[in-house]
Amino acid sequence: MIDELAGVTVVDADTHMTEVHDLWTSRAPKGLQDDMPHVAEVEGAPAWVMQGAVIGPALGGAVIRRDGSKGPAFEALKTWRLEDVHRGAYDVDARLAVMDEAGISAQVVFPNNFGLGGQRLAAAVSDRALLTLCFEIYNDASAEIQAASGNRLLPLAVMPAYDVDACVSEARRAATLGFRGVNITSDPQDQGAPDLANRAWDPLWEVCADAHLPVHFHIGASQTTMTYFGTYPWDSHNDDVKYGIGGTLLFIGNARVIVNIICSGMLERHPQLKVVSVESGAGWVPFILEALDYELMENAPRDRAAMSLSPTEIFRRQIYATTWFERTNLPQLVDVIGEDNILFETDYPHPTCLYPDPLTTALDNMRELSTTARNKILGGNAVDLYRL
Repeated sequence: MIDELAGVTVVDADTHMTEVHDLWTSRAPKGLQDDMPHVAEVEGAPAWVMQGAVIGPALGGAVIRRDGSKGPAFEALKTWRLEDVHRGAYDVDARLAVMDEAGISAQVVFPNNFGLGGQRLAAAVSDRALLTLCFEIYNDASAEIQAASGNRLLPLAVMPAYDVDACVSEARRAATLGFRGVNITSDPQDQGAPDLANRAWDPLWEVCADAHLPVHFHIGASQTTMTYFGTYPWDSHNDDVKYGIGGTLLFIGNARVIVNIICSGMLERHPQLKVVSVESGAGWVPFILEALDYELMENAPRDRAAMSLSPTEIFRRQIYATTWFERTNLPQLVDVIGEDNILFETDYPHPTCLYPDPLTTALDNMRELSTTARNKILGGNAVDLYRL
């Protein structure tokens, strides 16, 4: 731990763990092992397969090599297998060692190969009962990771977003298993469910609010947003530049999610509900909130009059943004967003991750903040949000 941060609990609000190959088959009820997601060679590369349908690649999901060095994003994410990447990408003990070396007390954990919001798995087959069992098994495995880490690794319960009632049931179960939040796609309409502005989702928001389960929206966590990712760059760019362009615009793409959430009324109906915009940065937030404040007054004055708070006020009451690379405008962001509404992340072990020395970078980025604001962002806000 850097001396300057002695006594500070640092919480990393966005990391990923790659799914081990026997995650589902080793936990499946007897007789259902063959129906579970499993890894098979497809066209010369490992892939997750379920009942003959390809869910997606079964690669390492990391840019950190086995020896700890960092590799190029396109090559790593397209070709590196599980045996090529650092064990911290998928092994609990190895991950804890990485955290200890970096000075990080706890990490919030998101999926890798089956969709950042579970969307790849949800689209695999049409048998909803079987899919729901797969989500339950994934969440059971995540609860095991949390327990094995002594609550230092905090995977989020992934919601089966194709079915509102199944989400409500799974959120209730997540609370009993000790989860500290839920992860849901931003676009359940891709899976045949109502969009999240529909009041059919109110029972889920009620459960999450009552159980103190913040709802997380990770960039790229839907079929819709990942389609955009593939079309953002012009085709003449090389593959590495395309990744850079896609990543940049995925960050800002979460503005779409936040604006829709604010306008849906879900946060006004559930004032204790908390929402986190994950891996999206924070620099776009002031502009989007100012724009939405103005646009609602100009174009939807009756709807704005029905709101008890402005979009900016709603954000400051109930929404969190994450930051990791931003440095030039953090003081202004804190002034507008509020020092209580920003979380620190590293995105380990993905391409943009702060590795291998995240806290040195974080301290440099936050050099102009007050000690109080810095410590809240590095961990204090997360300690409160995740009940640590």
